[in-house]
Amino acid sequence: MPDKLKFGFYWAASCGGCEIAVLDTNEKILDVLERADILLWPVAMDTKYADVKAMPDRHMDVCFFNGSVRNSEQEELAHLLRKKSKVLVAFGSCAHHGCIPGLANLSGREQILKHVYTEEPSVTNPDGVRPLVKTSVKEGEVTLPEFYGKVSPLDKVVEVDYYLPGCPPPVARILDALEAIFAGMLPPKGTVLGVTKALCEECERNKHVAKKMPDIKRAYEIAADPGICFLEQGMICMGPVTRGGCGQRCINGNWPCTGCMGPCPDVGDQGSKMISALASVLRVDDEKEMTQAETERLVDKVKDPVGTFYMYDLAGSMIDQRRQK
Repeated sequence: MPDKLKFGFYWAASCGGCEIAVLDTNEKILDVLERADILLWPVAMDTKYADVKAMPDRHMDVCFFNGSVRNSEQEELAHLLRKKSKVLVAFGSCAHHGCIPGLANLSGREQILKHVYTEEPSVTNPDGVRPLVKTSVKEGEVTLPEFYGKVSPLDKVVEVDYYLPGCPPPVARILDALEAIFAGMLPPKGTVLGVTKALCEECERNKHVAKKMPDIKRAYEIAADPGICFLEQGMICMGPVTRGGCGQRCINGNWPCTGCMGPCPDVGDQGSKMISALASVLRVDDEKEMTQAETERLVDKVKDPVGTFYMYDLAGSMIDQRRQK
């Protein structure tokens, strides 16, 4: 029997959903353990950083890194795991594009710390005490990771070999990736391990060639018809610019796509592409007769443009943070 592969899993700035997605493979994880030894998995094993540092370089065959990079500890581990792994996979939307933690790039470091430790109504901190990277106590010096001024996707910190998209990655895509690894059939480096077509191409609601969006409606304003495209009902759906392969989990729950699988292969910036798509279908029948004031009122119905169009992709987009004074 050939030697087992050596795997590692690491969890950086994320919610932990990617770890649950691995467990959601259910009994299939037993098949994985027959073919691979897991050397690092902080959520399930007590491997120390020193143990990883002691490994020879490129000792792990594949490391699945989930989470974006928010602080110095996560950056250090990104470099360390890059060094110790033959193949590094950005596992999930946080590592791929920054995901929801990346929305913190709308605020600077000082603004975040001031809010959390001073201005938050539930906080009582009259002395304005904040965490320090180094603090001396009678037992010695204690340290904390440095909190960075922005969130970064993994490939803005180290070289990434493959990307496994999704928030979290769908179990089917995880198993496909594992089979490709075990079979030695991985595609060229830099590939997103997912389908190449847009979600709209898979969606059963996508029955009309020419889409027309009559208005902009928020979720609480409409009881969506499960047989009609969300856009045609006035609800913003990121399906036209988002990679498919998710199993239409949100769509099947009668909720529009929010974009977690990341942009389609031919889309450079997911948010700006969706804004362009929206402009091409919104009130298309009467746009020539609309006044400037009517147009502005219509656009104002998008209450959270960044959260709507860049929920998962802000940290990886062309304009990846708000400029701070």
